[in-house]
Amino acid sequence: MRKPGVPHPRLPLPKGQEDLAAFHTWLGDAIPMVGALGIESMSLHNHSLTWRLALAPNLNDKGTGFGGALSAQTTLQGWCWVTLWLRGQGLARDVVVAEATQRFLAPVNGDYRLICTPSEPDGIEKLSQKLAERGKGRIALTQQLYCGDALCLEAHGSYAVLSCSD
Repeated sequence: MRKPGVPHPRLPLPKGQEDLAAFHTWLGDAIPMVGALGIESMSLHNHSLTWRLALAPNLNDKGTGFGGALSAQTTLQGWCWVTLWLRGQGLARDVVVAEATQRFLAPVNGDYRLICTPSEPDGIEKLSQKLAERGKGRIALTQQLYCGDALCLEAHGSYAVLSCSD
């Protein structure tokens, strides 16, 4: 049972390619609400993190996606993107969300996918440079939620990588 104020142990850095199933399991232990979000799978390809999610655990009173759950998913996915990118660089660092916004475009009425990518083409390079120069940095990410072919939500977030002493 997790206790407030006690950090969860870090997942050891991968030796080679990240095991996303192991990361997902660790994530559920580290952040208890993850188990209730309906994340069915995760995939990482070309700096794009994709989640497949079930609608059933995220229903609102109208039978569509609950905005609060969808917002939590976009924020968490951005945090995961940065954490996984850092792990791929051999870095175990703390990541926090600095800013997050969501724009709801259409109701979510079925299972869906959430895709997270850097907002700027040179975002990864800028983050790498800041980490090398200052030991900390930020990256802007975009999350898009699709139900079938329909874009239902677009979110933007700024995620900070803290310095080792923060």
